[in-house]
Amino acid sequence: MDILVCPVCKGKLELKVEEENETEIVTGSLYCRGCDVHYPISEAIPNLLPPDQRC
Repeated sequence: MDILVCPVCKGKLELKVEEENETEIVTGSLYCRGCDVHYPISEAIPNLLPPDQRC
């Protein structure tokens, strides 16, 4: 988490965990206060694409 930053503004990301196992976060989100954007975590993979580039 210390090396992850918002891809848009390079701000600090806050982690919200919904589901985790012994080794990783399975679902949740990363939130940037600077941009007011949530980046989803699904199947243990964070989607750090800017909102306008997600499908």
